[in-house]
Amino acid sequence: MHALLIAVLLSQAAPAAGGLAFSGPSGWQTRPPASTMRVAEFIIPRAQGDAEDGELIVYYFGTGAGTIDANIDRWIGQIQQPDGSPTKDKARRTAQTVNGLRLTLVDAEGTYVAEMRPGSTERYNKPGFRLRAAVVDTPRGPYYIKMTGPAKTIGAADTAFTAFIGSLRFVP
Repeated sequence: MHALLIAVLLSQAAPAAGGLAFSGPSGWQTRPPASTMRVAEFIIPRAQGDAEDGELIVYYFGTGAGTIDANIDRWIGQIQQPDGSPTKDKARRTAQTVNGLRLTLVDAEGTYVAEMRPGSTERYNKPGFRLRAAVVDTPRGPYYIKMTGPAKTIGAADTAFTAFIGSLRFVP
């Protein structure tokens, strides 16, 4: 695994502030964050037979991004079930502690219908997708990790995702 250390500063006035650190799995490509709210971005190579790659994005919004439950509900709302049943009833939600950090994890499959851009009325329509995500509670506030892509690709990345989550640590 190649190591990627992320330590986002709280502000220019607090240069000693810490951040979330982790190791990026080998085989995942990094790409430059597309916005200042994104701490890191990875491309997850597509599984054989899938039409596209997956992605994992690490977000940090500060302390004003809503509750953990509200964010998880929003993510689950980005997945629709083919039979119209509520994704919330089918999504798997768990909690764990990694290196002293409390994590809330969610896993859901269906049609990915998230906004194409924040605030956009255009939405994706990607059947057969899977969402694996985590909210990481740190002394600086929550970090949000969201992995999406074709279900087969995300399934093939399960071990790498578990290793990624296991590498999370807070660097003061």
